[in-house]
Amino acid sequence: MKLSLSAGSLYTLPLEKVFEIARDTGFAGVEVIINYDFQYQDNLALLKELAQILPIASLHAPFMDLDGWGNKIQQTIRTAELALESGIPLINFHPPSWLGCEFKFWKWLNRIKDCQQEIGRDQVLITIENMPSTGPFGVNPYLLGLTSRMIQFMEEHNLFMTFDTAHMGSSKANFLHDFHLFYNTGRMRNIHFSDFGYGREHLLPGHGILPLTRFLNHLRETGYNKTLTLELSPHEFPDHEEGIRESMLEIFAYLQQETRFEQPK
Repeated sequence: MKLSLSAGSLYTLPLEKVFEIARDTGFAGVEVIINYDFQYQDNLALLKELAQILPIASLHAPFMDLDGWGNKIQQTIRTAELALESGIPLINFHPPSWLGCEFKFWKWLNRIKDCQQEIGRDQVLITIENMPSTGPFGVNPYLLGLTSRMIQFMEEHNLFMTFDTAHMGSSKANFLHDFHLFYNTGRMRNIHFSDFGYGREHLLPGHGILPLTRFLNHLRETGYNKTLTLELSPHEFPDHEEGIRESMLEIFAYLQQETRFEQPK
């Protein structure tokens, strides 16, 4: 199992600082979210500079409007092309939102017979992420919100998966039961790891209600050897670098213990 840190966990800091903290903590790589840092500069050069600090494990396609990145279709394609150019092995994207009226994106996805071939060119793993239920009524505003429908869609269009524990925890589904349904497809390539509870996502393990230690033990016992990406809210950390580093070391030690992760030599 490979332990990665989502740059979104510390998005209030410069990307270079996030990579340094991840490296010094012991993570094997970083997941980079395409955000405002990628609007007006040489993105390939930026990724190459960051990779000198620590390998980039994955790219997360934008989930906000960015100048020069176009619509959701163009964002997904461009993220895959950037990963291909920079040698990054995996990208992740969110499914279309019915609440956001992303029906053009939905029609485009439905037309693709093999996402690994047509988007990833069989060189970059293309993963789709399960999304949360939100609001006072706990409604999932995304198409493919049902586990069974998402599994069917992944199989029909040859998509791999980024499984988000907090997103699954927010739904009315049984967390471990639905996790096993996804896991048994053999399509899981990345896991966004954090807790959920009391209406809040991306909490530190133990700050919510999910059975995360049992979850990690299951991954270890079944020989999951893909990526586990820590994806927390920056609000879970102190507001000074020393405290962030101390907290990061503590959570990393927990992950290392429960997954038997060994740092790459």
